Amino acid sequence: MTTRLKVNENSTSLRRDVKRLGKILGEVLVHHGGQELLEKVETIRKLAKELRTNYNEDTYQTLKNEMENLERPMRRQVIRAFSKYFHLVNVAELNHRIRRRREYQLMENNLVQPASIDSAIQAFKSKNLSEDAIQNVLDTLSLELIITAHPTESTKRSILEIQKRIAGLLKQHDNPMLTRKERKLIDQELFEEITIMWQTDELRLTRPTVMDEVRNGLYYFDQTLFDVLPDIHQEVQDALHENYPTYNWNVPNFLTFGSWIGGDRDGNPNVTPEVTWQTLHKQNKLVLKKYTDAVISLMRRFSHSTNRIKASSKLIQSIVEEEQLYLTADSKWQVETEVYRRKFAVIVERLKATGKTEKGYTDSEELLKDLQLIQESFAIHQPKDHEQKDLQKLIRQVRLFGFHLATLDIRNHSGEHEAAISEIMKKVGIADDYSSLDEDNKMKILESVLKDPRPILLLNEDYSAQTQEMIKTFQMIRDAHKKFGKRAITVYLISMTQSASDLLEVLVLAKEAGIYRLHADGTVESHLNVAPLLETIDDLVAGPDIMQTLFELPVYKNHLIQHGNQQEIMLGYSDGSKDGGTLTANWKLYRAQREIHEMASRYKIGLKFFHGRGGSLGRGGGPLNKSILSQPAETLGDGVKITEQGEVLSSRYLLEDIAFRSLEQAISTLLKAFAHISNNELDQSQKDKWETAMEDISAVSLKKYQSLVFFDDDFMTYFKEATPLNEIGNLKIGSRPMSRKSKQTFEDLRAIPWVFAWTQSRQLLPAWYAAGTGLTAFADKDGKNIDILKEMYEKWPFFRSTIDNLQMALMKADLTTAREYSALVEDEAIGTRIYNNIKEEYNKTKAILLEISGEAELLDHTPTIQESVHRRNPYVDPLNFFQVELIKQLRDQETPDPELLNQVLLTINGIAAGLRNTG
Repeated sequence: MTTRLKVNENSTSLRRDVKRLGKILGEVLVHHGGQELLEKVETIRKLAKELRTNYNEDTYQTLKNEMENLERPMRRQVIRAFSKYFHLVNVAELNHRIRRRREYQLMENNLVQPASIDSAIQAFKSKNLSEDAIQNVLDTLSLELIITAHPTESTKRSILEIQKRIAGLLKQHDNPMLTRKERKLIDQELFEEITIMWQTDELRLTRPTVMDEVRNGLYYFDQTLFDVLPDIHQEVQDALHENYPTYNWNVPNFLTFGSWIGGDRDGNPNVTPEVTWQTLHKQNKLVLKKYTDAVISLMRRFSHSTNRIKASSKLIQSIVEEEQLYLTADSKWQVETEVYRRKFAVIVERLKATGKTEKGYTDSEELLKDLQLIQESFAIHQPKDHEQKDLQKLIRQVRLFGFHLATLDIRNHSGEHEAAISEIMKKVGIADDYSSLDEDNKMKILESVLKDPRPILLLNEDYSAQTQEMIKTFQMIRDAHKKFGKRAITVYLISMTQSASDLLEVLVLAKEAGIYRLHADGTVESHLNVAPLLETIDDLVAGPDIMQTLFELPVYKNHLIQHGNQQEIMLGYSDGSKDGGTLTANWKLYRAQREIHEMASRYKIGLKFFHGRGGSLGRGGGPLNKSILSQPAETLGDGVKITEQGEVLSSRYLLEDIAFRSLEQAISTLLKAFAHISNNELDQSQKDKWETAMEDISAVSLKKYQSLVFFDDDFMTYFKEATPLNEIGNLKIGSRPMSRKSKQTFEDLRAIPWVFAWTQSRQLLPAWYAAGTGLTAFADKDGKNIDILKEMYEKWPFFRSTIDNLQMALMKADLTTAREYSALVEDEAIGTRIYNNIKEEYNKTKAILLEISGEAELLDHTPTIQESVHRRNPYVDPLNFFQVELIKQLRDQETPDPELLNQVLLTINGIAAGLRNTG
């Protein structure tokens, strides 16, 4: 537990902010709980910090006694104080990232910030890439980010909004032109905001509905993403023009956002067709409002008069015609010479009528044409090389967001489709028991149905409620395409894909809804991508064979032709890690991508891999830019799609500047990767040796992981008793159940509570366990092998990303704290034995990681993150100690005490805020 901390010179301002916020929090504590509350918090904080600096058994016991002797009301206040501190630290760190970016921009020596768009363009120049080669990169580049509502964002919206206001005040405080009086006013406002935070409930009283989650997701589009996405594209365009001024650049929409919220029905009975339809309506309503607001803003600025400028005849003609069609005398702009304002008045009225009357726009293309008409006219009188950025931004927004705002993916479990198909087949006499057939016979039946243009559906009421729900889902997709455009829903994802028939079943359901059509003349229409989700280790291994079977099937080939011979494949990080451990899962995912990519290339099929990464390390999480770098380089040109899980949304997209920086890092990483690919600089000579090494490491790691998780009879007892798994179920943070079924088996437990529970107990087992055994065994097999591992770390982005994430996981884990949780296991022998197993593996993993990276301490290569973890630990530790003691008391009660449970949930909330991924 004793730690060494190097001083990071870049964080002086951050430490000042944390100190300022901590001081104000102290004042708030005194105001609400008296001097006694502040003194209790300070005593516990100092003891915890002393333990971290120099572990001592007497100090440890003094700390435990201090905490155990607290009366209930005081204990609640102390727990809240430590939790609130983390919310303030999180804000300070976000603000510091903004500050660092501005510091780079203010430097007079033109020093370029690492992982910025400028740095990516500099990489192009250093590789001597031609303008045509760079334009080709832009035309190929594709990054799609999908927000989800995974239930580990435990911070309420009201708290997030307070954090946002505090961040704004900290940003103001950095202004060197502030007067003493102005600084004093800002400090007063900070006190008021922190007071409001203290007086706000941390815990939700009711579990959020799916529509609550939809509203939370839309918050980020409304507050940041609607503006940041076009700004990122503009930044790329400006950087290219600055570095290559003579080339006529075209920057396509390479960065887009989609959503699962309201469309992900896998294991969530609350996501119905009606809920998905409501979601699409809410998205449509928000984007129309954003366009209307933007147009009204432009109308205020575009006061140009035809007495001073010449407007295009096409624009003037359109105004004359459309004022008659769409406007009343009251809504018409009254100054005849202000032609742009007259045109904007027409656009505003049509936007307000869209979806309501025939006067509205039928689709976003109509709106786009109106805006381009203004742009073309504006170019007649605007000085060259001075574009109207606000108008150009709105045009980019319409292209990005359409009338749907965000493409909504639909997902469901393969077993649900099979059950519906089985019932449908039986009703029409095609197969008495489709589900019991072998794969070959299933494929023959499905292919014959898809080759027949006639429908096989009877009336809906002839089916069970579950099958009717499935049919309605596909009918809803058809209706959504008509009302919101085909971009509203483009992909249907199949969880737990295990065979080719899983995809054909979805195509049959699409056919019956008219989304897939075979015409009498043999031509095919297909308006829905069907994507497998390969999740378990076995599914990843089987993935290439599943896809090859489909690529060779004429009926599936015809479907793919309608989608430009592009196939999307989703890779699940959570369940693979849960089944085989993080190191094996990451390697199997990497290899599956390589093998599927090579196979698809032979069939001339383009691929887009969709990476279902979690926010936490045990579910494939980590910084977005490092996630991109860890993919096989040859697959990046296919397009990258990645989930942005609920728990990372606030840290990445709450503040506009942070959203820009997060996305800039990701785009910069992609552009630099392309620079290497385009210049043929990827070193392939060591590939076979490295991949053989990973096979050996993975095999040993898998055996070690499964020996504990699957073959130790006491493991599930340890997991359920030495973590707050059961208590987490009482935290009302998501609409989806913790298990896919009501059974509490390991197989049915979702990967999210699996990881969340291990993280709370500071063991973080899914994020690192068994990696040390695999790496050490390989290093010990041959004296030269450690040099191979060091070479892999230095030159192979996949391996470097894997090792760095393992370091992060070990840094956040704490086996001294974990020992407290092991004492919760009723059978002491089980608790001690499995804890010692975990501790031994931890020490082994840490030793080999430091040897591979050549560092003295974990995360020496990222001092900012290292310092952040060190800063947080003395404040997380007391919350862990409180949690263990409270869980012990709670489990001893026959009827749980509501106040005791509430305090446990407060510790869960606080630890979640304290252990967030930083950087």
